[in-house]
Amino acid sequence: MSLTSLMSIGQTAMFASYAQMQTTSNNISNANTPGYSREQANLAVGAGQQTSVGFFGSGVDVTGVTRAYDQFLTAQANVSNSTSAADSSRLTQLKQLQSVFSTGKDGIGYAAGQVLNAFAGVANSPSDSSARQVALSQANQLAAMIQGAGTQITTMQAGIVQDVKANLATVNGLAQQVAVLNQKIASYQSSGTAANDLLDQRDQLVKQIGGYVNVTTVPNADGTVGLFVGAGQNLVLGATANQLTAVADPYDATQVQVAVTDGNSPAVVVPSSSISGGSVGGLLQVQNSDLTDARNLLGQIATGFSAAVNQQQALGLNLSGQPGTAIYSVGTPQVLPASTNAGSASVGVTIGNASQVQASDYQLTFDGTQYALTRLSDHSTAPGSPYTAAQLAAGVSVDGMTIRLNSGSPNAGDSFLLRPVGAAAQNMKTVLADPNGLAAASPFIATMGTANQGTASVGSLTAVSAAYNPALTANISFTSGSGAYNWTLSDGTSGTGTWTAGNPINLNGFALQLSGVPSSGDTISVAPTSAVAANNGNALAFVNLGTATLINGQNVTDAYAGAIANVGVRVQSATAASTASTAAAQADETTRANNAGVNLDEEASRLIQYQQSYQAAAKVLQVAQSIFTTLLQSMA
Repeated sequence: MSLTSLMSIGQTAMFASYAQMQTTSNNISNANTPGYSREQANLAVGAGQQTSVGFFGSGVDVTGVTRAYDQFLTAQANVSNSTSAADSSRLTQLKQLQSVFSTGKDGIGYAAGQVLNAFAGVANSPSDSSARQVALSQANQLAAMIQGAGTQITTMQAGIVQDVKANLATVNGLAQQVAVLNQKIASYQSSGTAANDLLDQRDQLVKQIGGYVNVTTVPNADGTVGLFVGAGQNLVLGATANQLTAVADPYDATQVQVAVTDGNSPAVVVPSSSISGGSVGGLLQVQNSDLTDARNLLGQIATGFSAAVNQQQALGLNLSGQPGTAIYSVGTPQVLPASTNAGSASVGVTIGNASQVQASDYQLTFDGTQYALTRLSDHSTAPGSPYTAAQLAAGVSVDGMTIRLNSGSPNAGDSFLLRPVGAAAQNMKTVLADPNGLAAASPFIATMGTANQGTASVGSLTAVSAAYNPALTANISFTSGSGAYNWTLSDGTSGTGTWTAGNPINLNGFALQLSGVPSSGDTISVAPTSAVAANNGNALAFVNLGTATLINGQNVTDAYAGAIANVGVRVQSATAASTASTAAAQADETTRANNAGVNLDEEASRLIQYQQSYQAAAKVLQVAQSIFTTLLQSMA
């Protein structure tokens, strides 16, 4: 063992202490740097020197600088951060959607009630032009409110498309940076050097990407990391980054899907169901579920209410004595063929019973033999599905609508998106401009016989079918026996029946409601209305629509309240989910930071320790130098 060995030991000790102080100082300086992982200089005992009396140490070696990193904790923090971003994005959109469904006197339900209540004024004075104008103005106001709500949803959809495009552009930029870092990291690792700062930067970029779209990370042996989206489509592979692009939905070009492209091959669409995280995942969920459902709920109300009002309008007479023409228009149901269809089939949808129409879209798919129909609101198979070509050509009635193959023939795999009410709200408008066109009069008038002995009087006489005979005259006579009141109709055809209190007498397209009780021999004569300006029979029928079940078993007020509740429940659920996922993301990030972050108190104590080690190593060198000097002096 030589004197130089002692000096070498001191030198390596000083270098090791200096390396530790430098690493600790760097930790302290980056304590608040986002994504920074605590570093540590790793030491190893130097190889001993063999002598005749044994092995003597040769000092210490600095074997490298490693960062505090836990792959599981980092992955867990990224996943929870992505989930939190998706929940937050969806909540923001749902709060905006909730504002579309105004409540109280500003709501559609209240406005619809006002339309029907306005006909009470018309009933009080059928010839009063001001009362008619009020009713028509209320009808216009309701149409404007429903159309405005539909337009707001359309505007939200357009905003979602723009947000998705902007987010994907940001993801593409971040992915390109990850690819560049992959190349650099692989280059350093091939030379045996761990690029800690670059690894931290890459981890931070992966976390940022997860805030926009959920990704799966796969580490490789060469130090690179692969990023995959959806069902395994690669976003980053080694030093190559693909592009995420926004493509039009195959049915509706106003909606968006996410696709992966490498710039050479055709874009591969990523299933929206597999994009569950990040702000893009939240936006797609709002587009594909929340906005679609809200649009259909509004469309169901618009379709059901307008159909009932138009039907009642057609059953009355206006001031000119003519049957009423439509008050509202909501357009026609939409049939959207998939852009991938190869066949020539043309499918049509008509509304037969608006009160039974569901707030849903439908998907019609041809498998080469039969047609399968799926209700998308609950993903259930429609009644009677699948259908044969002959059945569809003849027309299939489902949920108040009729679906028919109009012409052409499909290819296997062709599909259609059916929207019976999806566009109704945005297209709703009034088409009646003249207040005198309101059909307030009933087509018929009933007169009690002058010799009647009972207490019966005419409660109402309203048409229930537009197929009535406008020139109809009829005489009804009653006979009683054993408490029953039998009536006989003489109108050129004949008719009989038994009347019971509270039930109408249905006569060839119209209904006669009585108040009181007739006696045997009492008569009622029915004749076409001659003085339409004084008749209010149909106006009263309009008022009664307020409590009628017009929309899937509900009156218009309850249907709108249900729509408000539907959106409100979604907002509450999204709020709870966002609160929970935000807390989980914070907890996971805290756990990761506790493992990889910098503790200033701990680093400060280590700095003092390493300083003392450095000073002690310097003392070793000083002793070695003193011995060497003494040795030289003794040899002089």
